[in-house]
Amino acid sequence: MPSDSALRIVWIYPDLLSTYGDQGNVLVLEQRAQRRGIETETIHVRSADPVPETGDIYLIGGGEDRPQILATERLRRDGGLHSAIARGAALLAVCAGYQIMGSTFGGEEGQPVDGIGLLDIASSRGPARAVGELVAEVDAALNLPTLTGFENHMGVTHLGPGVKPLSKTLVGVGNGDGFEGCYTGHVVGTYLHGPALARNPALADLLLSWRVGELAPLDDSRYEALRQERLTTVLPS
Repeated sequence: MPSDSALRIVWIYPDLLSTYGDQGNVLVLEQRAQRRGIETETIHVRSADPVPETGDIYLIGGGEDRPQILATERLRRDGGLHSAIARGAALLAVCAGYQIMGSTFGGEEGQPVDGIGLLDIASSRGPARAVGELVAEVDAALNLPTLTGFENHMGVTHLGPGVKPLSKTLVGVGNGDGFEGCYTGHVVGTYLHGPALARNPALADLLLSWRVGELAPLDDSRYEALRQERLTTVLPS
């Protein structure tokens, strides 16, 4: 069990939802916290286990249709994630994990499947698979640089009034409406793989700051050079 003093990072259902290197998001959070002298403990919650309510930052990744449905059924019965978010925990939900957080998403044959209702979104099957680089300009209120990553999904996600778009899509499909992802409170949903936090360390720091407060700066010059290189390559000239 985690100690009271450690930052508790909870990785939800790695046995079902962990595609395209999404577990790297866990590693990035651990490393960026530890480089600042912040002790961390990571809990890997398999699908047969209860989701603890006392975590600080929760992460859930992408996956195929059937594992996504199984994960949804278990999260709905469990209730631990809802309780954690209600008490102020942060959450990053990626791709299939993002869709699960809403009211519905498209199942194996495109049929609507009930989500867990944590976010005011609804997803369905789009006309074609979105595959490739994704670049998006973040909502100014979050004070983050342009996000980069890649997407591989069939989803179209509609945002309700209870959430805000995370970013405006510059390259790629994202939600399918010109925007990518969403956020509300300390919850972020996105289609970004890469993994997202390795490609966008400032987003990792945002999640950390929501739980530990102001962070000491790190030397991210190497990350920034790589980010600028990707932007130069992907963005239209």
